[in-house]
Amino acid sequence: MTSRIPRDSRLRLVRPRPLAAAPRAVNQRRPRRAAPRPPEGTPAPAELAGMARAGLAGAVRVARWADTALGPGRDGATADGKSTLSEATAERAAADLGLSPAQIRADWDTARLAGLVEVHGDDARPGWRLRAWNRDDSAVLRGWVALFDAWSLACPEPDAHEPAAVAEVVSAMPQVLSFLQLSAGPVPVEQLLDLLQQRVTELRTERCEVSYEPGTGRPAGPAAPAEPVPAPDAPLAPLLDWALRALASVGALTYGAGQATLTPLGSWAVWVKLEQICVAAQSPAGNIEQSAEDMLRGCAQLRPNAARAEYRAWLAARPVGSAVTELIHAARGDDALLRGLAFEALRVVGAPAEPDVRSVVDEPALRPYALLWLAEHDGVDPEDAHEVLTREEATWLWVDTAAAVADHGEAPMLVRHLESAVQPTVPQLLDEVRAVGHPRTVQVLVALAAAHPDPALAKAVRRAAFQVHTGR
Repeated sequence: MTSRIPRDSRLRLVRPRPLAAAPRAVNQRRPRRAAPRPPEGTPAPAELAGMARAGLAGAVRVARWADTALGPGRDGATADGKSTLSEATAERAAADLGLSPAQIRADWDTARLAGLVEVHGDDARPGWRLRAWNRDDSAVLRGWVALFDAWSLACPEPDAHEPAAVAEVVSAMPQVLSFLQLSAGPVPVEQLLDLLQQRVTELRTERCEVSYEPGTGRPAGPAAPAEPVPAPDAPLAPLLDWALRALASVGALTYGAGQATLTPLGSWAVWVKLEQICVAAQSPAGNIEQSAEDMLRGCAQLRPNAARAEYRAWLAARPVGSAVTELIHAARGDDALLRGLAFEALRVVGAPAEPDVRSVVDEPALRPYALLWLAEHDGVDPEDAHEVLTREEATWLWVDTAAAVADHGEAPMLVRHLESAVQPTVPQLLDEVRAVGHPRTVQVLVALAAAHPDPALAKAVRRAAFQVHTGR
């Protein structure tokens, strides 16, 4: 005879596991694409890493000085108690390292862009790449690529130019760099300027800009553009000069005598970016052209490593700021699976996403994901990151993950999800799930009751679902 008293079923306590991909297709193997080879003549990774180490030697020196002199608990903190590079700190570093304060500041900025130093509010601490600098070539190359991606921040943009014109040049430079990479040698600046002008014209055409009637300030057509744009004949030569000088300052190319040439590091980095785009373009869903939400849905069908490759390719094809904004917007939607996948993609973004992730900590639906992301970003082991969550936050995340499994997974997966609950018993879990107030609580409990093979436990879960539904 079946007891009417719910069993005090013990749940095996395990660390919560991130939901990588819930659908059935997660176990399907995709044919592996042959590993691409860089263009002939590209130096070996170890040689490229050596070039990157040489180019970033000044940044590494300042980062290590900061780690020693400004670390927490040491007497070398600045007078105001901050670990940022204040005026006094720059002068102190210059005296210690035998450099000028201006050089110290330049190297400090490079260290930040390369991820050798991470600044959080008023505190600065060494990045993980600095710890691995001497032993991990891949960490060195990733640091240099991060600097390469931030080339537009390496040099001040020229004055007297509209921000929109600068943004257009930044958006058009990937095509210019691709042309330099394909040319495999010096290219006259005049030729690059022609290519830049063509690309800028294409960008304006794609936006369907509306021309203005001369002297009237009124649009010639029925609608005005949302914001002012630079005149079509705005000179691009000064902006191209700025872009080439900025890229030369990060070591991506050499620039002088009226021509530009990619360095081996620059040529390799452009090839990596192009290869990432090709990988995404060859995916069944064509994820590179999709919105963040559609891209995440396509990646839900992939294994974690393949999904991360898709995230990298999707991110490589758009500015980091707008990509992060899209991912955060997708995470705010109703689909819990996309919420988890969006933060997996944000893990690929890394440090540039930190301000946006911190800005959503107070949003209940995103708070547990954001706290875990920030903990891992701060160096906490992913296996231990869940300890930053309160019991209520962990329960909310358990329900949200269960909703993703219920929507996209199979019944056995939902039953196994019980193992990741922080509560030691089913009754305690049900009590806290009811109290946490997740909007999908009823659907999750109903799905769990339908999936669980234990009749008594299923009955208790159904009763809890009914009580939540009726507000009892």
